[in-house]
Amino acid sequence: MEKKKSLLEILRQQGYRLTPQRMMVLEAIEESEDHISAEEIHARARAKYPYINISTIYRTLELLKKMGLVTETELGGGRFVYHPVGKAQHHHLVCRKCGRVRDIDAAVFQQLKDDLKANYGFNADFEHIAIFGTCENCKG
Repeated sequence: MEKKKSLLEILRQQGYRLTPQRMMVLEAIEESEDHISAEEIHARARAKYPYINISTIYRTLELLKKMGLVTETELGGGRFVYHPVGKAQHHHLVCRKCGRVRDIDAAVFQQLKDDLKANYGFNADFEHIAIFGTCENCKG
């Protein structure tokens, strides 16, 4: 069984420079147990390298998105979070009242994906979806 390549290895293979700043961004994303925001990445990187600029974080995230290595999901209120593409695919239910985010399995959308293909000839790409509504605790 082949070992999964790290984001760092993939960037290196693609010929990108591996600056200390990029390495800190990659490390923060890969070590995160959950999704991570640019601000959280910045805070982690600053602990090691106090002069890192938030714009460096955003440029690195744009590069990783362009390369298809991370997904970006907006969880409402301008909150964007990032997740390595290689980790388990899932989607989110976001409560508009309390802000609670609940993960749901990607398989939930398989029937919709199949219907779009069969009825419209459209190959839907469900990377990371946030569905907004009201959770069971707030629905009353």
